[in-house]
Amino acid sequence: MRLVAAAALLSLAVGGAIGCGSSGSTSTTTHASFAGASANPPKPEPPLQLQNSLGQPVNIRDYRGKAVLVTFIYDHCPDICPLIVGNLHTAQNELGKEAKNLQIIAVSVDPKGDTPKTVNAFLADHQMTGRMQYLIGSSPQLEKVWSDWNIVSRDSPKKSDPAAVEHSALVYGISASGKLTTLYPANFKPNQIVHDVPILASS
Repeated sequence: MRLVAAAALLSLAVGGAIGCGSSGSTSTTTHASFAGASANPPKPEPPLQLQNSLGQPVNIRDYRGKAVLVTFIYDHCPDICPLIVGNLHTAQNELGKEAKNLQIIAVSVDPKGDTPKTVNAFLADHQMTGRMQYLIGSSPQLEKVWSDWNIVSRDSPKKSDPAAVEHSALVYGISASGKLTTLYPANFKPNQIVHDVPILASS
C-alpha cells in the first residue's frame, strides 16, 4: 500500500507514517539521549482510555511510573503490524529485568475486523498474551482516539484486498511522567527500544 501521510504529534521532522504494505521509513531528527526521535520539548500524552480484548478498561494514565509504548495496528495486517509487534516482543526479551518498567499498548485501526476473538488469537500467535494491551472499540470510540493521536486510518481502495486497512504505523514513546517524548518508525530496531526504555522510565 502507499504511504499514508499523518500530522506529527511531536515537533519533529517526520515525513509520513507507514501504511501496511509499505517498506518506506520516516525521516526524523534524533536527540543525543534517545535512539528514537525526540520531542523538544516533550508534550503531555493525549488521552487514551478504551477496553482491551478481554473487556477490561485500560487508561494510559494508570501506567504512570513506567515507560509506555503506543502503536496502532490491526490483527489481520499482512506485513507491517506483525513486524512492529515482533520487534516489540524482541525488545521486551532483550530488556530482561528492565521489561518490568515498560508497558506496551496497541490500539486497533480496524473497528470492524478486530474482535475480541481475533485479537486474542493474534496475541497468542505472536507470543504477546499478557505482555501488551490491545485496545479495541466501536468506530466512534476509535476515531476519537485516532484524532487525538493524529493517526490516519482508512479502508484500502484495493479491490483485491478489501479487508486491508491503510493507516499510520508509528510507535510513540511516553515517559514515566506521562509526556510524549519519542517517536519510532514502523521499521524501528529493537535495540532502539532497549536503549530508550530506561531513559523514558526515569523521566
